[in-house]
Amino acid sequence: METLVSAVSLHEAVEQIANILVFVFGACIGSFLNVVVYRIPEGLSLIYPPSRCPKCSHKLGKTENVPIFGWLCLRGRCRWCKTSISSRYPLVEAATGIYFLLIFWQFGYSIETLGYWTFVSWLFALSLIDFDTMTLPGSLTKSGLVLGLVFQGVIGWQIGQTEGTAQKLMFGIAGAVLGIWLLEIIAFIGSMILQQQAMGDGDGKLMATIGMWLGWKYVLLSSLLACALGSIIGGGAILLGILNKKQPMPFGPFLALGGVVTLFWGQEIISTYVNLFFRF
Repeated sequence: METLVSAVSLHEAVEQIANILVFVFGACIGSFLNVVVYRIPEGLSLIYPPSRCPKCSHKLGKTENVPIFGWLCLRGRCRWCKTSISSRYPLVEAATGIYFLLIFWQFGYSIETLGYWTFVSWLFALSLIDFDTMTLPGSLTKSGLVLGLVFQGVIGWQIGQTEGTAQKLMFGIAGAVLGIWLLEIIAFIGSMILQQQAMGDGDGKLMATIGMWLGWKYVLLSSLLACALGSIIGGGAILLGILNKKQPMPFGPFLALGGVVTLFWGQEIISTYVNLFFRF
């Protein structure tokens, strides 16, 4: 009995350590995403110069660069010039750590976990850039699309080598093509209703990336969720006077959120829908 208890305790300890390591790793990736979100729209290198204060250009020290805790220790201000540092930095780091944990809990020690960590990181970076600049950089949408194709190939090889790889590649490509078509249709209808351009070119590429990673069935759900969330939040912002009817609103964050919700709960949502409307 004591041996069994010890084994259970050891297993729980290992799981707790794994959870902590995953969260820390995710937070570190979130710290890098902050760099990506700031530098790519500015056309700057992601490597040089090292992280520094945007006001006085002071290079951040090792302790100041620690995700979340570095910002807390500095109390949200540069140690040298006292310029305020946005609270979004630690929030992005914490959110990325939480996303990584959720994916780890759902997919465990698997290739899917590594792949979906990458997928969510791309979505997070793209949605923040779109929120800030109303653009979706082609360098990120294209690289996300290619990585999604590689991911499908690896998963397919695990399932059935050559045959499985071919099936998964077609699965992803079909999702990407459908994603582009869906956004073109939605953009056309939106433009007819609003009498102005409803979406940018980057939205279709982002939807194609989501389709490549999740497949044709889930890209349908992702687009529906994105449109529903965009309509609700956008309509609420107009009613509250935050936006006017002609003011553009970034759609990338809604596409990304639809993709993340589908990744975690897509099967449950589809099953619930089928049970409610097609059980007879």
